[in-house]
Amino acid sequence: MRSCFRTASSLLRNWRAQPVLSNHGVFNPSSVRTGLHRIPSLCRTYAQTSSKNPSELEKRIAAIPIERYRNFCIVAHVDHGKSTLSDRLLELTGTIEPGGNKQILDKLDVERERGITVKAQTCTMIYNHKGEDYLLHLVDTPGHVDFRAEVSRSYASCGGALLLVDASQGVQAQTVANFYLAFSQGLTLVPVINKIDLPSADPPRALEQIKDSFELDPDKAVLVSAKTGINVEALLPSVVEQIPAPVGDISKPLRLLLVDSWYDVYKGVVLLVRIFDGQVRAGDHLTSFATGLKYFVGEVGIMYPNQTPQTVLKAGQVGYIHFNPGMKRAQDAKVGDTYTTTGSEKLVDPLPGFEEPQSMVFVAAFPVDQEHYEHLDDSINQIVLNDRSVTVQKESSDALGAGWRLGFLGTLHCSVFEDRLRQEHGANIIITPPSVPFKVLWRDGTETIISNPAEFPDEQSHHTKVTEVHEPFVSATITMPDEYLGKVIELCEANRGVQKELTFFTATQVILKYDLPLSQLVDDFFGKLKGATKGYASLDYEDAGFRKSNIVKLNLLVNGAPVDAVARVMHASQVNRLGRAWVEKFKQHVDRQYFEVVIQAAVGRKIIARATIKPFRKDVLAKLHASDISRRRKLLEKQKEGRKKLRAVGNVIIEHEAFQSFLAKA
Repeated sequence: MRSCFRTASSLLRNWRAQPVLSNHGVFNPSSVRTGLHRIPSLCRTYAQTSSKNPSELEKRIAAIPIERYRNFCIVAHVDHGKSTLSDRLLELTGTIEPGGNKQILDKLDVERERGITVKAQTCTMIYNHKGEDYLLHLVDTPGHVDFRAEVSRSYASCGGALLLVDASQGVQAQTVANFYLAFSQGLTLVPVINKIDLPSADPPRALEQIKDSFELDPDKAVLVSAKTGINVEALLPSVVEQIPAPVGDISKPLRLLLVDSWYDVYKGVVLLVRIFDGQVRAGDHLTSFATGLKYFVGEVGIMYPNQTPQTVLKAGQVGYIHFNPGMKRAQDAKVGDTYTTTGSEKLVDPLPGFEEPQSMVFVAAFPVDQEHYEHLDDSINQIVLNDRSVTVQKESSDALGAGWRLGFLGTLHCSVFEDRLRQEHGANIIITPPSVPFKVLWRDGTETIISNPAEFPDEQSHHTKVTEVHEPFVSATITMPDEYLGKVIELCEANRGVQKELTFFTATQVILKYDLPLSQLVDDFFGKLKGATKGYASLDYEDAGFRKSNIVKLNLLVNGAPVDAVARVMHASQVNRLGRAWVEKFKQHVDRQYFEVVIQAAVGRKIIARATIKPFRKDVLAKLHASDISRRRKLLEKQKEGRKKLRAVGNVIIEHEAFQSFLAKA
């Protein structure tokens, strides 16, 4: 590798040594043009020098035709054992040593700590089946509904999927959602029943569910225990025999799809790509269909399981590329974009891309100490480089200072982001309760999506300028044992849900479909659901659009001044309950002053609840004789006048810790 860099460096030095001035000291443009024209050849020379000695792995991959490629992913409900099964498959194919790190594809600390997959991870494996090598490309996808965009992206690079079902829990909400998502994209599904070693496992029931729910053949299902390795070796032959090979033509012009990207400090933006036609190697000059920008390829390779450079990526393969000079901005890597070789743009039809995921939940974030603002800004930007589904806007608050308005896919996504800030960057941060976007229809016919409560129109303009306010709804699918049906219906009705469907898909399992306001869903609905069903219910949801609703803004006033950091937009039916709770909670976190402090919850000019914090009181009568009535009255009147003046100019002092405590409990 060092010799490659030395060769390229020497070539660049030779070019730089060429004079750009003529013999008469005049600028010589032809010399510069000659140098610029040599850049592609320099890159190709670098690529050739780097591929003189292909490794044994590369030789083995080069001998495998596209007919023996298999691209597949593992999809399931959260905590059904996807990452553990991935470990066993990597061990079986010799990609990793057995008995090493667990969940090797879960690379974030928060993933290992919580036992969940947040970011879809990929790995290439070589498997020998009946004396022939097969190139397998595995994608380990997240299971939680917040990260469905990761699952959707993964499907585009695959020809099939392992549909994983827990033998003890059976088919659950996200199993159903992932099945329909995969089915709609034409993926071949191989059913896998996992955790058959558990005492509570019931494989026959799980097989019956996949037959009744998905019409999949139970005879083709593979029963395994990913944790102990029981029967996992029977899985790879099923992948080879049931999942079709990718379609592609190496002789056609290059056509590759950008599946994902991440940021590397030294290489810039690294792209995960699926090659549909042609081939790509270091030194190639590529053009993006979406942005029109052109790049020289610096390196191509596969994930094995870490980045392993290769000479070439061919049609049917999934691998990574990065550019030289590197792509600097993560925003230029648009997921779903098509790249081709410069000059072939008219010969290639761009592939249908994906829609970028839309933020569904918004929070405001502020540093506890404003001196740490710059550090926290850098930390947020670093995480966003590898998670483009987070939206960031600068924001300021009179109470909490400068901060950010952050948008997330869901409440778990928000929680994971906050954990990463605290763990990886040591951030000390205040996060407001999650809110959702609302659509405001104005009288002039325009409409606005508002995600910041501070921008929501007040009560006065509400009647004069606003015609309607719409809030987002979701279509929720809840799977549970039938014994908890009554409690779950009560919970959904209490959260303004509208029942759409109730299905008994086995003798004891129920699928319940409700349309729920997203604002109710982000208010710990999942936690309440788990509590009502002792953890047996599962939840999946998808966007159901905006609907007209009676939405108002609840303000918290301290001595008549609104506290902008805690303003909330909500349905009118919640105002009385939440307003009283707010006032009582905030009262506990505000210190007594030398004047009376009045805390109020208000919608426009209507006061919903009020609490008063009595002032400190100095005993001005302590030195007086009990019989001196006139002097006593005079001192009390003087104190009273002084308090009026103090209240008129007084500014309530509220510590950051008070906001932190209040928002943590709100």
